[in-house]
Amino acid sequence: MAESGGAVPVRVVGKASEISLADWNACAGPVNPFAQGEFFRALEESGSACSRTGWQPVHLVTDGVDGRPAGIMPAYLKTHSQGEYVFDHAWADAWERAGGSYYPKLQAAFPFTPATGPRLLLRDEAAGLALIRAAEQVTESNNFSSAHATFLTPEQQIMFRDAGWLIRTGEQFHWQNANYRDFQDFLAALSSSRRKMIRKERERATMGLEIVHLTGSAINESHWDAFWTFYQDTGARKWGQPYLKRSFFSLIGEAMGSRVLLMLALRNGKPIAGALNFIGDECLYGRYWGCTEDVPFLHFELCYYQAIEWAIANGRARVEAGAQGQHKLARGYRPTPVISAHYIPNPGFRQAVADYLARETQAVIEEIEYLDQHGPFRQPQA
Repeated sequence: MAESGGAVPVRVVGKASEISLADWNACAGPVNPFAQGEFFRALEESGSACSRTGWQPVHLVTDGVDGRPAGIMPAYLKTHSQGEYVFDHAWADAWERAGGSYYPKLQAAFPFTPATGPRLLLRDEAAGLALIRAAEQVTESNNFSSAHATFLTPEQQIMFRDAGWLIRTGEQFHWQNANYRDFQDFLAALSSSRRKMIRKERERATMGLEIVHLTGSAINESHWDAFWTFYQDTGARKWGQPYLKRSFFSLIGEAMGSRVLLMLALRNGKPIAGALNFIGDECLYGRYWGCTEDVPFLHFELCYYQAIEWAIANGRARVEAGAQGQHKLARGYRPTPVISAHYIPNPGFRQAVADYLARETQAVIEEIEYLDQHGPFRQPQA
């Protein structure tokens, strides 16, 4: 694959482990757990994100005057569109029907992780534009159909937009902490009917069960074995086969266990369900869930209500509970725009996508406004 040869040198790195953890994390900063070098190493070393699974690492790196990385764009050469959660299958079909090859494409992302975060890891902010231009050059020089950066932070959305990338607006449901004192204080902000519904759901979900929260060294291999069983069941039903390998969980637990929160439901001391979360400085990120026993409302309890309680108790501003799911709305999660950026070199294809995005964005914005107006929160008195 041809590398970037622009005014600011940018090199392509085939493994996250080729960059020291100290250098990687100096660029990533401490706020987002998915930006950490340990997370990318666990994905790649476990074989979850590799060329065999259609996620070939091609991380773009530019160095500072001190010889250390000043910026990193974690990126992958993708041979499909799975595990991204920003769906471009229709674009791929259109390009293929026109006689082109949509794949491979360049994808800047946290693999299998639809969580907002930086796609440019910057020790020096000036490195951001160089990395964006390098992604464009790599795309063009290798005749890739496109490059994509998904689930951008508001600040980096502006950087990609100003660089001329197409901006796409999607929708997720995030819980926002309005400085609640506890879960009851949160419930008080909801309508009476929603408060009653949530109390009934929680009562039914936890009947006869014990809910435990585990993090750091409290998580051992038996816990990961149990959770792997849960994850396989959910993955098989949703995607056909799970994205992550079993060893990923052991690696992540060992390397960054303090950023992991595993919630388990126990019946007579035995785990029957679990939800895996990652702890950010500002946000709790809900990622995976599964069970071996079908208990009504237990999914809501472990993935949504327990996450809210933890976020309130630990001073987090929000909970991101993953992609899609309007059922989250009734449980206090608000519709929230999520942004991606797309670089398409071919002028005709770019214009067609731009026209589509203009219509799609308007529809998404209107839906978010409607859902927010008809959400579970008490309406102010006129």
